[in-house]
Amino acid sequence: MILEEERRLIVEYGKKLIGQGLTRGTSGNLSIFNRDKKLMAISPSGMDYFEIRPEDVVILDIGGNIVDGHRKPSSEVELHRIFYMNREDINAIVHTHSMYSTLLACLHYSLPPVHYVLASAGKDVRCAEYATFGTKELAENAYEAMKGRKAVLLANHGLLTGGKDLKEAFSIAEDVEYCAEIYYRAKSIGEPVIIGEEEMEVILERFKTYGQQSGNV
Repeated sequence: MILEEERRLIVEYGKKLIGQGLTRGTSGNLSIFNRDKKLMAISPSGMDYFEIRPEDVVILDIGGNIVDGHRKPSSEVELHRIFYMNREDINAIVHTHSMYSTLLACLHYSLPPVHYVLASAGKDVRCAEYATFGTKELAENAYEAMKGRKAVLLANHGLLTGGKDLKEAFSIAEDVEYCAEIYYRAKSIGEPVIIGEEEMEVILERFKTYGQQSGNV
């Protein structure tokens, strides 16, 4: 079975999507791109995350053609493929229908830096223009709105994040949802005080060396 590790991770993190409340039912999807082999492992369409096995994960080439797997791939193949073709810093995608991120997306709101942890996604998270799910138009809109960032809200739809690996993409999805909830709750009381652009540049720079990264002490 090809891309065994990628398939295993798709299964593992699919369960985490549900466990962390980032999506419900069979909604959402996730993928990993192996740049050496130029192959993408993506979750199957419409399957319960707790029933998906490694062999259910579908392997596609960069053109979106099935290379291995007996299941139908996620309907959002184009949404994943466009980033792997054009963003070398992104090797994994997580797409969720998490409550507060989706709430903002349904209002066509972008998410400003109400809390510094949003820096994991960028200086803010923009809301892409609406397009029907599963279309190239949605993929193009998401790609455009996510330039210079690692997350984007999909109007009337949900959230998409990308990272160097699935762990990072998932972590960013958690951070964005956390900030979206803070923003929503703060707005219900008053007007949130947003972190200024100059300060966000400082925070973004500090995030480059934050945590247990190689070479840090």
